[in-house]
This record gives sequence, structure tokens and C-alpha cells, in this order.
Amino acid sequence: MNNCTKWLLLVLLVKPTFGFGQQAPASRFDSLVTTAQQAQAANDYAAAVNAYKQAAKIRADMPELWANLGLMQQQAGDIPGALLSFQQANRINPSLYVPNLFLGICYLHEGKSMQAIPFLIKAEKINRTDPQVPLALGRAYIATGKFSAAAEELGRATTVDPRLGSAWFTLGIALLDQVELDAFKMSAEGKESPFAGALYAESLQKQARFGEAATLYKSLLTLQPQPPCIHSELGFSLLREHDLPGAASEFAAERATHPECGLAFFGQARMAIDSGDSKRAAEILRKLWDRDHGFVESNAAIFFEGLTNEKVQAFAGIFADSQNNLIPADLRNALLSVFDVSGQASASSAPVPASILRRTAQEYYAAGEFQQCKRSLEPGMAALSAGQLRLLAACSFFTGDNRRASSAAAAMQALQPHSLEALYWSIQANERLALQSLARFQQLEPDSARSHLLLGDIYQQLERFDDAQTEYIKALALSPSDPAALLGLASAYLSNNKSPKAIDTAKLALALTPNAPEVNLVMAEAMLAQNQFAEAEPFLGKSLTVKPQMIPHMHALMGKVYAETGRPEDAIQQLRMALSDDTNGSLHYLLARLYRQIGDSKDASQALDQMKAIKQQRRQRGVKLVEDPDLSSMEASPGNNLQP
Repeated sequence: MNNCTKWLLLVLLVKPTFGFGQQAPASRFDSLVTTAQQAQAANDYAAAVNAYKQAAKIRADMPELWANLGLMQQQAGDIPGALLSFQQANRINPSLYVPNLFLGICYLHEGKSMQAIPFLIKAEKINRTDPQVPLALGRAYIATGKFSAAAEELGRATTVDPRLGSAWFTLGIALLDQVELDAFKMSAEGKESPFAGALYAESLQKQARFGEAATLYKSLLTLQPQPPCIHSELGFSLLREHDLPGAASEFAAERATHPECGLAFFGQARMAIDSGDSKRAAEILRKLWDRDHGFVESNAAIFFEGLTNEKVQAFAGIFADSQNNLIPADLRNALLSVFDVSGQASASSAPVPASILRRTAQEYYAAGEFQQCKRSLEPGMAALSAGQLRLLAACSFFTGDNRRASSAAAAMQALQPHSLEALYWSIQANERLALQSLARFQQLEPDSARSHLLLGDIYQQLERFDDAQTEYIKALALSPSDPAALLGLASAYLSNNKSPKAIDTAKLALALTPNAPEVNLVMAEAMLAQNQFAEAEPFLGKSLTVKPQMIPHMHALMGKVYAETGRPEDAIQQLRMALSDDTNGSLHYLLARLYRQIGDSKDASQALDQMKAIKQQRRQRGVKLVEDPDLSSMEASPGNNLQP
């Protein structure tokens, strides 16, 4: 069944009342409609189309008839014909729901997202109870790069039908697209800022690169302005690196200088668990719970990260008994839900009477009472200053209201388009919302191809390439021709140094989508890994329209192709456009060799100095240096080997 119509029933035709002298046409019309409906019931869509076309010749003024014809044409695979029929129905009666919906959906199916949007907006105004309308509109907004608008529509779809897995999945993707867009902007406008550094350090922690994360966090401590809780973030990195004195010092420093930071409480409670003092841990957590329920619920996972099962169970034992008063029941349920000891949902914060809200938002924030801070600012959000929106974003995020944090960050960006802090809160909040949406999708469709594809993408980001391969293969077993799964598997093979398998898989993907820029880029890079430089060039030519954040990498690969095929000037031009992608100095190293090759010793020396500076920065951040280029051969002689 065609994607445009699989969830909807046909329009019910209202039989017309014919006047005196029209009995024969009425009988013929009714017969054709009956024939069409019978054919549709038998899935004979071609016969249904033929009967509706003949009926339309008798009653060309009936929009419902044209809508039914369009639906049957869709089922028969005649999309251009269906569009004409829906357009005719819409011309006769622009207020009908089905023609507007299907015009939007089918324009979207045809890749004409901008044309789809007005019809879908109109359909949504007519019918706000069908979740397929905001789902389609959300997809149209994604296709046009309007990820925030897409998330709003998709969120409405999940509200209308909370069990619609496709809406949760698409919502998660839209939010991740917004995160990616914000991260690209952060990289372009504030790559060296503390906000960018904190986000990068957090990503290192997720990859279990705790030493590198700790070194980076240390470099941020003296910089201003900076995100909150840097001492605590550093403390957790040190804790995972088994530097207990260092971690204890950072948690203590945080509480002394920023008592509002609840992560320091979590850190000290965690250290109490590690030392076997569960009672002390319970006391700290209870104090934190009394300050702000939402903070504990939304951040408790960090408390358990890296704990052995034995320690988790030992800690759970001190409050598993409902008669135990060390931990109140609502806190107990919230903590147990984090590591799946109990099936109960975490507690939600009780409403705070307006009479209690007597302090300023800043005072609530300073006291670590983030929910009260949020509630004191929310009513007048439209009139808040940038500073107040900054506070609202932080308080909302810390108390677990990521939707409000995201909207506050968006409002802040509207007032200050180049605010790195607004980007920071947008990235943090939308990433959490995305993960929550995708987790909900997996609950609804635990063994679907999309679930395995999603897990594969997550493992890929965490650099667990073997696990990523396994998930992509599972996705392909369920959906053998899924281009996204083929692209993911090819990328995982490439990242796992299995370039022949990456090439074979990319070939399968290109057979389905020969002009897909990302697939062509993976194919080219895999070929370069096999030293097939000339063969890779045509694929790079088809990758020119990759996502903006991938363009420097594409130029880097093109530069290597030109370098290895005897075109040093062209290679230099490409590499200069790729230098923002040079994370380890290798591109500057290759550039220096090329400058030396064409006799430009001045630029060669500058490129070499820049490479040394990048290497030094990496050492200062504690980054692994196994892939860094070796200077010895370059400094010893000019050489002509262009492979760094």
C-alpha cells in the first residue's frame, strides 16, 4: 500500500439527489461508484480508477469524487495523476480536509517539501485530531531545514497519539538535526570558547576518554564566561580515572564557590558509596532531593555511571525496604527507576503554591531551587530580557524541563543571534529531548529495523564500531534495501579499518541511491584507504553537496587525491579549504610537503609551525597522539612522499 494512503479510509461519497428526468444518469453514476468501491475492496486499484474516472465525467462538480479518484490513483502508483485529481478536488472546494492532506503528503513524497507545507498547514487547521498531519508537516519542515518548527509539529503528533512510533522517531531525528546545526554554528563562531570546550569534554566522557576530558575541563576553569558546574564535571572525570583525592577536591571546591551546583552533591554522594558509607550517601541525596526533585530525577544517572553491579545493589539495599526512613519513598522510587531495580516511574515534583514564590529567580537559582526559579520566570517569558532567558534556560534544564530550556534558549538566540551560551543550552536541552524521544520509540518498536539503525548510529558515535556493525546488519536483515542502514554499515566498516567491506557495502547503497553525497563520500574515503586515488575522484565529485559540517572533510580528501595524482597546486587549494577539519595536524603536514614540492619554502615553514602548534594543543589537552604525523622525515629532507 502506498505510503501516502496506507492509514486513511476513502472519502464517503454523498449520493446526489437527481431531479426529474435524470434517473438514467443517476443509475449509471451509482453503478460506477459501487463498481469502484467493490474494486477497491478487492485491491483492484486499476479497476477502481477506471470506474471513478467514468463517474467523474457524470459529476465533475463533486470534489469528494475527485478525492476518491486521487486516492485510488495513489494506490495504483500513478502519483502525477493523483496530484491532478487532488488539485481538482481542491479547486472545487478548498476547505476539504483529504485533498489538502494528500496534496501535502504527495508533494512531500515527490521531494517538493516547500510546495507541501501550505497544504499541510491548511489540513492541520481543518483537522487537529489526526496525528498524521503534524507528522507529515514535521517531515516537510525537516526537509527544508526548519528543525525547530519540525520538532514543534512532531511533538504535537506524539501528544495526539502517544503510541505513534514513527512520530517519536522522527521527532528524535529532528531534535538531533537541530543539535547538529547548533553545534556547527558553535564550531564556526566559538570553537575555542569555554562553551564549546565543555561540550567537547562531555563527548569525550561519553566515549570513556576520561583523562582527555579531565585535561580539557582543567583548561576551562580559569576562563569566563563558562557553563556551570565545571569543577563537578572535572570531578567526575577524575573519579572515573580513579583519582579520588583530585575528585574530592573538585567537588569540595564546587560546593564552596557554587553551592547551587547539585552535581557536586552527586559527586560527594558517589564518593561516599565508593568508600562504603551508604548512610552518608543517603543523607546527601536526601538534602539534594529536598532542594529540587526535578534535578535529582533528570541527573541521577551520573551518580551511578561506572558503579559495579555489586555496589549498585548494596546501595539499593539500604532503602529497598519501604519501612526504611533513610530515603523518602518518592526519592527511593526516583533512584530505583534509574538502574531498573524497580518498575516504578520516578516521582514528579509537586506544584508549588504561588504564595511561596517570594524570592527572585536569581535567589532561587543560587539556592539550587531550580523549579521555583523556572516557575517564577515562566509567566512573563515573552517579555524577558536576554539575561532572564539565560537564567530560565539554566533553571529549566537543571530541573528537567528540557522543552522549556529549549524554548528559552531559542528566545535568547532571537535576542542575541551570536550568543554562544544560547547555543550551549539549546544543544544540551535538545540532545536530552532527542534521547528521550528515541528511547520512547524503542519502547514502542523494540525490534524494528529503525530501532537497530538507531542503536547502530549511537554505537557509531561512541566509537563502538563492532557493536555498530552488528546493529546495522540486524537492521538490514529486517529491511534489506534500507539506504540509511547500508550507509551506516559502510561508515562503521570504514571507521573500523575494514575498507574493502566498506567499499562493497557502499556499492550496494549506491545501486539504490547513486547520487547520495554521503554514500559517495564514504566510497571515496574507503578507496583512498586502499590507495585507489584516481578511482576515488569521481565519487568525490558527487559528494559536493554533503552537509555543511562535512564539506571541509570532503575538501581534505580531494586535496589528498590531487596530491597523489600529480596536481600539487590544486591539492593546496583544496587543503586550504579543509584546514578547519585538521584536528591532529596531518593536513598542515601534507600542505607543508606540497609547498616544499613546488618550491615555496616560506609557506611550507608556516604550515609546519601550525602543525606543531596543533600537536602542542593536543598534548596540553591530553589527546592520544598515536595518529599524529611524525616530523622527523619532514625536517630531515624535503622528500616527495605525500602520505602523512
